[in-house]
Amino acid sequence: MSSASAAHKKVLLSWSGGKDSAWALHVLRQTPGLEVAALLTTINEHFSRVAIHGYRESLLDAQAEAAGLPVWKVPLPWPCSNADYESRMAEVCARAVCERFDAVAFGDLFLEDIRAYRLERLAGTGLEPLFPVWGIPTDQLARAMIAGGLSAHITCLDPRRLPASFCGRVFDDALLRDLPPEVDPCGERGEFHTFACAGPMFAHPIPVRYTHSVERDGFIYGDLVSAEE
Repeated sequence: MSSASAAHKKVLLSWSGGKDSAWALHVLRQTPGLEVAALLTTINEHFSRVAIHGYRESLLDAQAEAAGLPVWKVPLPWPCSNADYESRMAEVCARAVCERFDAVAFGDLFLEDIRAYRLERLAGTGLEPLFPVWGIPTDQLARAMIAGGLSAHITCLDPRRLPASFCGRVFDDALLRDLPPEVDPCGERGEFHTFACAGPMFAHPIPVRYTHSVERDGFIYGDLVSAEE
């Protein structure tokens, strides 16, 4: 890495569109010497929805516009093998290097196996892994997000860990009070995933409304649409 890039790092942010990646964007922008220059999101090409979180691609576009950043979309087949995923992400890393990015940032919180996987996949690429919200106790982090103005809706949940009635709910103090005690406040173990629609990382809110839920592959997905629809 050159002395110039060491003083000023160009960052690609892995963007699920959920509260953790949104808060990671906020933290990164407050960190001297870092410039988030693009978002990176995987798309389920069969459903035209963001992978795992399950919200519409059009809402991803609205997030990127509100964040003032381009979004690199990585289409994934459905179902997607690990080999397919790694091949496509390797292409992303090559592109990032060509476009003079210095680092890739992730919104991971405490899962050591996920962090180790990120480190392994980026080793030798020339891209530095960054974990801006790593290690913050998730009860404190959840409250900080809410107090900081972040708003999000639950878009996907594991019904084995959280009742289906939570789908579509706003991530707020009332939700934290209602979560079963065994559920992580940020859903970091996969209990739930979210769509961030307002907060200091956005120039303006993204008004959405919850319509209904469906069950697919053992998970409950809540559909969000633009509030103007």
